[in-house]
Amino acid sequence: MNEDYGDDYKKMMNQKRFLNDIEQGIRIANREIIHAKLPALNKDTVLAFAVAIARLRARYLQAAFRAAETDRGEPLDQSEVNQLRTHRESYEETKAAFEALRYAIEQGYVDVEVDKE
Repeated sequence: MNEDYGDDYKKMMNQKRFLNDIEQGIRIANREIIHAKLPALNKDTVLAFAVAIARLRARYLQAAFRAAETDRGEPLDQSEVNQLRTHRESYEETKAAFEALRYAIEQGYVDVEVDKE
């Protein structure tokens, strides 16, 4: 019984080592590939991206309010639905991209220039 425990422990440690090696390889690959596309970011570039997303959010909400005001309880026509969907998809895709950027920064895949105060 004790020998089985030792074998199980060795297998578990080998699996942990394997997963750590894979994770390190993934980090290196992400760093190299993403860093090549986004060499360095700073507060201004990230905030400009956030502002662009805010504009898309505002357009989406504006389109939704416009549709709600004009429908008078009637279903939206297909072109109105398509327009609203386009605004929503644009906003949601860029929001997801911002979250991907945040994750890339947290993981160290891109360099950030930090203001020294």
